Amino acid sequence: MMKKSFACLITTGLCALPTLTFADSPYFSLKDGDGFKRFSISAGPLYVKPTGKGQPIRVNTSVAEGTKTKVGDVKGDSVLDAIDESQPEATAKKAILKGVLDLERHTLLNLGKEGIVSYKGDDGAQYLRASTAGTAEINGLSSWENQGTGLEADDVLTLGIMTSYHFTDNLSLEVKAGIPPKVDIQGKGKIYAPLTGIATPEGLGVVVGDLPLKKDIFITDLEAHKKTSSARAWTPAFELQYRFGKTGINKFRPYVGLGLMYAYFSELEMNPDLEKDLVNAGHMIVNIKDGKAGAALDQKKSSGNPKVKLDASDTFAPVATVGFTYDFNEKWYAVGSVSYAHLSTDATITVNDSKYGELIKAKADIEINPILGYAGIGYRF
Repeated sequence: MMKKSFACLITTGLCALPTLTFADSPYFSLKDGDGFKRFSISAGPLYVKPTGKGQPIRVNTSVAEGTKTKVGDVKGDSVLDAIDESQPEATAKKAILKGVLDLERHTLLNLGKEGIVSYKGDDGAQYLRASTAGTAEINGLSSWENQGTGLEADDVLTLGIMTSYHFTDNLSLEVKAGIPPKVDIQGKGKIYAPLTGIATPEGLGVVVGDLPLKKDIFITDLEAHKKTSSARAWTPAFELQYRFGKTGINKFRPYVGLGLMYAYFSELEMNPDLEKDLVNAGHMIVNIKDGKAGAALDQKKSSGNPKVKLDASDTFAPVATVGFTYDFNEKWYAVGSVSYAHLSTDATITVNDSKYGELIKAKADIEINPILGYAGIGYRF
């Protein structure tokens, strides 16, 4: 819908142009008047330097606060590591559970893989049985913000093409365009899932009671990848400009401009390693929903098939320019300018599963706020 509206805006502007040029006002006459040319076009290198800073990534999952689920099979060490010892009696409870596991581990080493409350897995780790691990109440995964994380756009160099219609010798409307560059998006910081809750083991042979849990589960390191993603950026702009001086008298003419930029992003691609990390996070959520919170804690693969999708929103932004032209003759000229656009967009990452629907939604505000440097050669006609 946004792209259709934008196309309509361009078409309406072009259709209205003859009406403007044929108006009775001398400022919009087709006559050259003071000798200036009505149309001009220039081309040259356009350097774009984003100046925005990465904003914290916000994450929501489909695991509501207070979700009650079975634990299922789980590594004994995973449970011990997740116990929140800042809570009353938690350290004592951890010692009791560790004692039970240590005694059983001795049995497993000497008598084989099977014990009363645990067993030895194929990976060599000691697992609490599902019947022993009991149940858990899960908190902390419904929504959280990852401080110290963010996404930032890289510098790009492309070919700029600027076309202008001059209403008068001083006032003109410029359309800024060019070859849409492929922009790399860099990440910073690490993302963790802040799991909290209560585990209630059963059948240990001793009374342990509820175990308070607190564990930051590692999801991904955004800085470990050369880039998190890339996108092709389409950023046409319309700008009303005022040019100082006079044609035929001043070869060097500074100008200022103010306008509006439209940004649209296509060909979005995610780093495969990051995508793999997010798929694993999707498996964690599916395991919880399947009643296997222990497998989620152990970061095991689930029964689901998580898929990752990346989107970026369209947006408008104000743009301001200062520049100059230098005339070689009445038709050919050089141009240079520096522009600034207050531009930001939202990147949204979703992880979906055919059985459970949307598992994870992560959003990040990408502050681009680019400074654009342009130098070109132009022709008037």
